[in-house]
Amino acid sequence: MENFLRLLRSKGFKLTPQRRAIIAALLSCAPFPTAQDIHRHIRQTAPDVSLDTVYRNLALLIRLGTVNQVNLPGGSAFEIVAGHHHHHLICLACGRAECIDYCPVITADLAQAEDRGFTVVSHSLEFYGYCRDCRPAG
Repeated sequence: MENFLRLLRSKGFKLTPQRRAIIAALLSCAPFPTAQDIHRHIRQTAPDVSLDTVYRNLALLIRLGTVNQVNLPGGSAFEIVAGHHHHHLICLACGRAECIDYCPVITADLAQAEDRGFTVVSHSLEFYGYCRDCRPAG
């Protein structure tokens, strides 16, 4: 939690009770919580925090590079940046998400964007399919 707070402080953002609660929820919720999951968690101790406040602060944490947004079949979920770049496998049937701990994107492919005058600052990749429990037999 201290890393988040230090980063916010260094970028000139206030350490509001709402921000602290959102960060604490991200750290204690199950993997890949939705904004609604985070909101429900926070409301147990801070009932006045709105869902809009959760969304605004998640957007800020994404911009600062400390949180990733993962696109699941039912909507967006969030994860704390794990310190290493990675991507996700997402089941279309049950919505389960798993991290793959490497990047299959080839650096030369990103260089093509640079050749077109586009500066890539980050990327994310989700593989959609069926997990072991949900894949069709055959």
